[in-house]
Amino acid sequence: MRVITGTARGRKLKEPAGMETRPTTDRVKEGIFSSIQFELEGRRVLDLFGGTGQMGIEALSRGAAHCTFVDLRKEAVAIIRENVALTGFADRAQIVQGDALAFLSRCRETFDVIFLDPPYGSGLLEKTMELVGTIDIVSENGIIVCENGSSAGWPMVSPPYRLQKEYRYGKIKTALYRRQGDA
Repeated sequence: MRVITGTARGRKLKEPAGMETRPTTDRVKEGIFSSIQFELEGRRVLDLFGGTGQMGIEALSRGAAHCTFVDLRKEAVAIIRENVALTGFADRAQIVQGDALAFLSRCRETFDVIFLDPPYGSGLLEKTMELVGTIDIVSENGIIVCENGSSAGWPMVSPPYRLQKEYRYGKIKTALYRRQGDA
């Protein structure tokens, strides 16, 4: 697992042992970042269900101003801290150990890009999307990037959010949701 491009290009990132964390493959990550490449410069990013932190780190490497990483597991948070330090982004990162839904419930900031990659089949993607829509923490024209297993559907959303595009990479699907600007 490595940073694909930007200021930390080629840096190898650490992964936790075991099967609890499922890092996004380079192929999927390349596809995601190709589709949002012009949406990152100077933006605020939230990497919810951070795992190794690779999605937020890739965004920082490509010019995002700041990234907040959230993961419940102590081991994952330790890996995120190591990877953020390894890539030199500690001054542009906030790392939170805690439950994703609890974090969202008390969140008082807005983000331009949110990465959601909860455990597949857990129901957390649907709950998270519902909560994000309710508390409205996505900036105008902001993006939510979701990853899911290929057999699962995408959560329904209410305006001002809409499913913009979906992609399939074998057994993995990704989707881009966008918060429409105010009329």
